[in-house]
Amino acid sequence: MSAPERIPPRGLTALDLLAEGELTVRGQVREASNAVLFCTVAHGGERADCVYKPVAGEQPLWDFPDGTLAEREVAAYAVSEATGWDLVPPTVLRDGPYGPGMVQLWIEPDPSPPPLLALVEGGTAGPGWKAVGPAETGDGRAALLVHADDARLRRLAVLDAVINNGDRKGGHLLPAPGGRLYAIDHGVTFHVDDKLRTLLWGWAGEPLPDEVLPVLEALGEGLAPGEPLESRLSALLTAAELDALRARVRELAGTARHPHPSGAWPPIPWPPV
Repeated sequence: MSAPERIPPRGLTALDLLAEGELTVRGQVREASNAVLFCTVAHGGERADCVYKPVAGEQPLWDFPDGTLAEREVAAYAVSEATGWDLVPPTVLRDGPYGPGMVQLWIEPDPSPPPLLALVEGGTAGPGWKAVGPAETGDGRAALLVHADDARLRRLAVLDAVINNGDRKGGHLLPAPGGRLYAIDHGVTFHVDDKLRTLLWGWAGEPLPDEVLPVLEALGEGLAPGEPLESRLSALLTAAELDALRARVRELAGTARHPHPSGAWPPIPWPPV
């Protein structure tokens, strides 16, 4: 199974392959709440594995307009790409065997990565870990949910705050060979209300790393009317959602701190993993 670094050859990019290749459905990811199809995509003698989420397979949500999750996934990729952090695998919106939908490059995870999440009995996060909140072990004992104090996760926490991710679970983190970290499942993003729900609250209230402020400045510039990023996102999001995105970028840059939970919603998604 192919990671982005293994495509292209001969000038064929991952996005070209995903957008123009022939999709063949190989199976279904059964655990997902929406239709998630495992596919191969082939074009110009090249082939890769990918995920296809048709709009027709999206389950209605009370707080998001019907049939918009695929567009939000593509918008999350566009913002991730604009940061230069490339945390979201290449993702396109295209027609497929079951109609229009999102197609994303399949990432084969590292089979034995260092842990990013843990439950710690005793109530204290040790060195190299950040506390999220109380939890229970499988046998009902009290524990503390922690995540790694990892620069890749911290970038992801910033990206999630920017795109207003309402569902950052542990199972959405994909450590890949070579130390890369990818994140998937961005359908419930870009809402106009604060919907941020995540397992990555360990930096809440802390100053943003120095590298983040120039990224936020560049994002703000890219969201100006007529800029390539703004034009790309305006085809995927509503004008109100774009305005809310601009406001979140300005607020993060202004406070220069990781946000706290709003208190309007449960801060951690369920199930958390």
